[in-house]
Amino acid sequence: MTRRRSHSCARTGPSELERLIARAIQQGQRAVCALLAAMMFAALMPSALAQGKPTLVWLKRDLPPLFIFEGPKKGQGIIDQFLTTLIAGMPQYQHSVLRVNRARGLQMLHEPALTCDAALNWSKERATWIAFSTPLFRAMSNGLAVRRVDRELLAPFIQDGEVDLAAFLAPGNVTLGIVAERNYGEFLDTLLKQAPPKALTLHYGNQALGSLLQMQRLGRLQVLLGYRPEIRYQAQQQGIGEDELQFYPIRGTGKYLSGYIGCTDTPQGRQAIVEINQLLRTLPRDHLSEAYATWLDPDSRRQYLEASKAFFEEQAGH
Repeated sequence: MTRRRSHSCARTGPSELERLIARAIQQGQRAVCALLAAMMFAALMPSALAQGKPTLVWLKRDLPPLFIFEGPKKGQGIIDQFLTTLIAGMPQYQHSVLRVNRARGLQMLHEPALTCDAALNWSKERATWIAFSTPLFRAMSNGLAVRRVDRELLAPFIQDGEVDLAAFLAPGNVTLGIVAERNYGEFLDTLLKQAPPKALTLHYGNQALGSLLQMQRLGRLQVLLGYRPEIRYQAQQQGIGEDELQFYPIRGTGKYLSGYIGCTDTPQGRQAIVEINQLLRTLPRDHLSEAYATWLDPDSRRQYLEASKAFFEEQAGH
């Protein structure tokens, strides 16, 4: 028995094939054994190839109201829910969803694996290493949040209801809280780079905005930069009443900005963006806009919906 096994093929197939191989060996037909083994391997290949879809990793960051990691609305963020639609519309991929912090998310978009983030700001610098989709949604631009008791700090810098942030930061005697490594849009990013270093307090933690709100409450910084819906949500989580804060738009930013899907800038990533753009052309944007609008204060909601509708109608006409 031992001698016969020394001449046999690898025993990996069904029992019927094993019996055929054993019979071939007994008859001294080693060539037939090799042929049967090759046939068995070839028979398994189509099934393996059918399951060999490329894997697309979707990144999710703690960014209310787009992504929500904790609390009663966990998993019910605007992009949390829209991601389900995107995944269902791209069956050609094996999808994986990964929760990351900002630093890790940006690092992964630099790596060669097929990775996408559905909530990115576009910038010229980012466009050199990220493949971007057409605009996915519209959002209100970043603004300033100040405690009502401190709002007189901003009064000299307000023109037509908007804050001249460059002039406000120039003396370096106030402190603005910002989330480290966040892209605030080209205009604000340029302005922040020009600000006196002492005028900025950067927070790198996973709960950066919530921590900055607490620092503001304790008087360790005067003003906070961010998206109004995100600040409102995080303030609620921190037990800070909305009536404690005053919000101001920033002069020169524009009232709204676009959010994009960005993928790794590789042949696979660029192909994924082509397919994502094709899918986005078939999907109505009203649902996304309405979902975002629910996070706005009543005064901003109507104007936002009208502006978002006009923007995407214009995009569709191009």
